[in-house]
Amino acid sequence: MTDTELEITADVVRDLLQEQHPDLAGLAIREVVGGWGNQMWRLGDELAVRMQRMDPTGELQLKERRWLPVLAPRLPLPVPTPVRFGEPSERFPKHWTVMTWVPGEPLDHGSISRGAHAADTLAGFLQALHVEAPAEAPIATDRGAHPRNCTVGFENFLQAVALDDIAADVRDVWDDAVAANAWEGPPVWVHGDLHPANVVVSDGTLSGIIDFGDLFAGDPAWDLAAAWVLLPAGTAARFFDMYGHADEAAIRRARGLAAMKSLFLMLMGQNGDRGLPGGKPHWGPAGRAALDRVLKGV
Repeated sequence: MTDTELEITADVVRDLLQEQHPDLAGLAIREVVGGWGNQMWRLGDELAVRMQRMDPTGELQLKERRWLPVLAPRLPLPVPTPVRFGEPSERFPKHWTVMTWVPGEPLDHGSISRGAHAADTLAGFLQALHVEAPAEAPIATDRGAHPRNCTVGFENFLQAVALDDIAADVRDVWDDAVAANAWEGPPVWVHGDLHPANVVVSDGTLSGIIDFGDLFAGDPAWDLAAAWVLLPAGTAARFFDMYGHADEAAIRRARGLAAMKSLFLMLMGQNGDRGLPGGKPHWGPAGRAALDRVLKGV
């Protein structure tokens, strides 16, 4: 059975729990819609089972197991914390992890109506996260670099979404990010993948952060891009004022990275419209809205 043929059902999840954590096997199991590299299942009211699906290795889950228990106690928003480990077996040859459930609705299916509160909340979360990481912290292999080292990816996204009317404006934002000074501080903890499907909202504001599989030590600008990718129009300036640690170069890098992330969301939306694997039709409008916010600046 190949990776793409792995069918994960409620029965599979229950069988795995019965084999490795039988005290949890009696809890209700419900599938969570979404997910690509990993598939999520609710386990009772307070837990979830994160099943490795398309990720080729267990590296991302193992990273979450190692570092989330370290980070979670000092973060001001709920994050998923591993509570039990599931190891590969004949029944399921990949890793799986029982984690705490972060209540709320993913932003790609919800909305933020309390923009100022969300800006303050995100700023406080990233202030707490962006502290110097230890020497043994993971280093990113596919993200985390200065924008100048990501130009090929940016150009591929820009060409794929074919934004003829605003392509020049988007490229100007990217070129400005490429010209900005590099991060000169120590590597700090970076979530690395803040987009609408990886945060949850409730009562009109941010209420939790999920999916830390891309966690790394490096340039905080990769997270600061969320000022445009996640927050409503007109709140980026408040976010940076509250965050307080971003100089002009960091904001320029973050804005360029936000442009690239917005293009990625739009491409995933196009893939969904075409019925391609992993595509998310509803990400297209979210990506375009984010790109409009990027072009308007701080």
